[in-house]
Amino acid sequence: MRRMPAPLPASPDPFVVPEEASAAAAIAAIAEELAVFDDWMERYQYIIELGRTLPPFPKQWADDSHRVPGCQSQVWLESAVSGDRLRFAGASDAAIVSGLVALLLRVYSGRSPGEILGTDPVFLKELGLLEARSANRGNGIASMAKAVQRAARAAGATLPGEAT
Repeated sequence: MRRMPAPLPASPDPFVVPEEASAAAAIAAIAEELAVFDDWMERYQYIIELGRTLPPFPKQWADDSHRVPGCQSQVWLESAVSGDRLRFAGASDAAIVSGLVALLLRVYSGRSPGEILGTDPVFLKELGLLEARSANRGNGIASMAKAVQRAARAAGATLPGEAT
């Protein structure tokens, strides 16, 4: 008798689950974590390690329809509404950029569209994440933040009672 193969395990959830209760708490935690490091090389290494903690991004989403325009490296984002929250999955082909994706999604994933739109991405500049990058990479980070904000506006327009 021929034995049937075991079913494949369900793929892990590609969406980032928030660690902190709010976007503001996530920004504060990130600021504390980055303040520990004395120089930018140590911070870069930490950011690269954060990128390695991103959930696996489905290969079928690494296409032009998910690509964030304006990034020097390839960056892909996907969003999904879960109840009254917007969840994000993301990936990049560059290690440091993957870490920056992880930071952004730590702040924004799992939040309501209103909270996302109320959380200005100026925190990226305040944390020094734009100044330490080349102009093109800084523009790429800003493009990622804009893509998140666009997704929140689109989701907010479809959720009852969500002010955008």
